[in-house]
Amino acid sequence: MFGDLFGNLEEQQKAVSEKLATLRLEAEAGNGAVKITSDGNQKILNIQINKDALDWDDKEQVEDLVLEAINRVLELSKDKAAEEAQNLVKDILPPGMGGLKDMFG
Repeated sequence: MFGDLFGNLEEQQKAVSEKLATLRLEAEAGNGAVKITSDGNQKILNIQINKDALDWDDKEQVEDLVLEAINRVLELSKDKAAEEAQNLVKDILPPGMGGLKDMFG
């Protein structure tokens, strides 16, 4: 029974990972001074810096804004991955286990 239930789990996990890789999530810091783009697998894809919005003599400010934007986009990515994992669990439960589905979201 459980062999059938979880038999294609690896395949489903791969599909979720592939879906997450196609997502584009964006976060910013400093009112748009720094924008970071990642995918749903927490891979940073792009960093945009608006040089006119930053004081380049204040190195610490620039570093802080980059870190803040990265942490924000990684949090978005983590939340999206958790959401997709919940959907995967819901999808693999058999129809007769309806009460268990409510435990996952």
